[in-house]
Amino acid sequence: MATPDIHTAPAVALEPKTKLSGKVLKTTLAGALVDIGQSIPGVIHISQLSDKEINKVEDVVKEGQEVEAWVKRVRKDRVELTMIEPLMYDWRELKPEMIVKGKVIRLETYGAFVDFGAERPGLVHVSEITHGYVKTAAEALKEGEEIEAKVLDIDRRKRQIRLSIKALLAEPVVEAKPEREDRKGKGKQRKGKKEEETYEIETEVSNEPQFTGMQVAWQQALEKAKGKNKIRRKSIKSASQEQEELLTKTLEKRLPTGG
Repeated sequence: MATPDIHTAPAVALEPKTKLSGKVLKTTLAGALVDIGQSIPGVIHISQLSDKEINKVEDVVKEGQEVEAWVKRVRKDRVELTMIEPLMYDWRELKPEMIVKGKVIRLETYGAFVDFGAERPGLVHVSEITHGYVKTAAEALKEGEEIEAKVLDIDRRKRQIRLSIKALLAEPVVEAKPEREDRKGKGKQRKGKKEEETYEIETEVSNEPQFTGMQVAWQQALEKAKGKNKIRRKSIKSASQEQEELLTKTLEKRLPTGG
């Protein structure tokens, strides 16, 4: 907000919160009369001389003293002033989507408190600091750091102000990586080869019958009955050699032999 030229601007052009310099013309029990270079004088009430409790006007200002003050209100016959620096934002002036600048004054695990010239500091929740994950506010901010934020919400009843730094930051662009075609093909090829190998093994096993000890003895007996001295033992597995010999002798006694 531009500060009007106090020596040339008429009183009616003065806006609230305009900072002025002037000289104390007179002090009274109620306050002080100040020359601010306007056609009408400036008046400072005793309650506006300091933000601390005072007993006498002369404890703060004296006649002839140069003072700095801010415009509170412009009347027809006077300009009401205050020596207490006004807030940059009143509650009625705060609105969502406003962009404000301030200083981090306190850090908590859940967020940061920012003084931006309002009656109460605003809170930037840890989730509103940046687009990335932040565990605590201290990981991204420091006390005394100057920041810019957007007003998200104002709760006048609870006197709370929610701010966001993230809302003013561009969202990161994440590019999806397409799956490589050759990698897809290789995956299918490996899968097909594995299935083929499994099928070959199963086929190979199924083509070679497995015989029990009793079947071996029976075939030996038949082979001998036909005059053969050997049998093929390819892919034949016996549970026990002794069991085979015992079964063979038993069958030889019971079955007729050739010759």
